[in-house]
Amino acid sequence: MTTPLRLILVDDHPVVRAGLRALLGGRPDMAVVAEAATADDAVRQAAALRPDVVLMDLQLGAGADGVAATEHLLALPDPPRVLVLTTYDTEDDILRAIEAGATGYLLKDCPPEELFRAVHAAAAGQTVLSPPVAARLMDRMRGPRTTLSAREVEILTLLARGHANKEISRRLFISEATVKTHLVHIYAKLGVDSRTAAVHAAVERKLIRL
Repeated sequence: MTTPLRLILVDDHPVVRAGLRALLGGRPDMAVVAEAATADDAVRQAAALRPDVVLMDLQLGAGADGVAATEHLLALPDPPRVLVLTTYDTEDDILRAIEAGATGYLLKDCPPEELFRAVHAAAAGQTVLSPPVAARLMDRMRGPRTTLSAREVEILTLLARGHANKEISRRLFISEATVKTHLVHIYAKLGVDSRTAAVHAAVERKLIRL
């Protein structure tokens, strides 16, 4: 039997945490091991419990926000994946979270099945974006320069060959956070919202060679 993914819920609203716990904790493939309402508590809980994924809201009331919490979590010796789950969908919020190292960015109005898939994808190190988030980033990237950069082509080629973010970062001598930032830009340029769709679009448009 597969070991359930260990999750920590970070949100300053108790009702939201209760709803997420009911939704996720009832699944055999997931286990909610802790909740936190502040950035400090999230980091403390993650250091002690070593979860696979932290679901992170961006606004956490007084104190550090979700972006700062993400940075602190990823500085831990055995860092979890951080999946942002929020109502905020501005370009600034999205880019700050991804650049801080978040593995994905979902909006709270996403369907449950989308959330379940995203948690598993995040645990595997895959970048996941809600379709509205991907669309917003695509709109931002539209313009005269929407061709892929040399680095983006390198990353897409390795992606197509089945390499995970960690392996790509090792091969290209860049951080995983940088890989994730490049993936966000690639998704926006290609108008897609997943790794599989990005590879398919790039091959179809002859942007990469396998």
